[in-house]
Amino acid sequence: QVQLVESGGGLVQPGGSLRLSCAASGSIFRLNAMGWYRQAPGKQRELVATIASGGSTNVVDAVKGRFTISRDNAKNTVYLQMNSLKPEDTAVYYCYARMISTIYWGQGTQVTVSS
Repeated sequence: QVQLVESGGGLVQPGGSLRLSCAASGSIFRLNAMGWYRQAPGKQRELVATIASGGSTNVVDAVKGRFTISRDNAKNTVYLQMNSLKPEDTAVYYCYARMISTIYWGQGTQVTVSS
């Protein structure tokens, strides 16, 4: 089993920044893609960003230029640096990690952007 634990969420004013972290632990062989989804109230979960084990990244247009995804393979940790936050970024952010053919999810961390 693999456990993912997220941290770094909270309340921030528009234009502010937050850094989310997600650490994987347990029976890890090799983590392939890692990344982040988010789910706003009343909406479906949507992809935010992904990063492959080799470091190539994909960031959706809604956050491109504001959010940066990175990972530390030695620590089995993925990060999401969020800058210039907007009220529409308010959501529960979930990290995920794929190991072989199984996808694991974190419990989610709340990000609220409000003045």
